[in-house]
Amino acid sequence: MSILIDQPSWPAHGTVWAHLVSDSNLDELHAFAEAAGIPRRSFDLDHYDVPETRYIDLVAAGALPVSFREMIVRLRCSGLRVTARERRGR
Repeated sequence: MSILIDQPSWPAHGTVWAHLVSDSNLDELHAFAEAAGIPRRSFDLDHYDVPETRYIDLVAAGALPVSFREMIVRLRCSGLRVTARERRGR
């Protein structure tokens, strides 16, 4: 059970964003995000989008830095990954 964060690399809205996920369950992810002060509106089905300004704080709070590829592999293995097709259908 880990909270994972990838390197900020997704530009939008004047900043660069990282993804924060759990490799075990969404309750764990929501609890971590709430404790870190990340608003629920930042949640997108299987991850939180977090601005690069929060990266260091989130790692210090216990998020494990991983590559984007490793994050996707671990999300798939956990069964929590939401595919692009599923996103379009929501």
